[in-house]
Amino acid sequence: MDNWRLEHLKGLLQEDEKDEFVLYALAQEYLKLDQPMEALAHFLKLKKYNEQYVGLYYHLAALYIELGEDDNAMNTFNEGIAIAKALGDQHALGELMNARTNLELGI
Repeated sequence: MDNWRLEHLKGLLQEDEKDEFVLYALAQEYLKLDQPMEALAHFLKLKKYNEQYVGLYYHLAALYIELGEDDNAMNTFNEGIAIAKALGDQHALGELMNARTNLELGI
């Protein structure tokens, strides 16, 4: 079955390869389709184009955990925590710190 959302998002990305929302949405769509490496590629592109996109870090770290890359996950949580602090985003900061603690505890 064709995934019209995926195709639509790909089309939008062709219009602007640096569109943060589209890169994030594509990564999430690939996760839904159980294509983690495609999701990873889009998360990393988003990070390359805008390291300040704080919503990226929780999901990228979670994907690293899923892929068995706990060191990358921890580094990603730490990067996201630093950015959330710099931006004053208390909600993201709390989520990232909680997720990092869960990783440290093996939860």
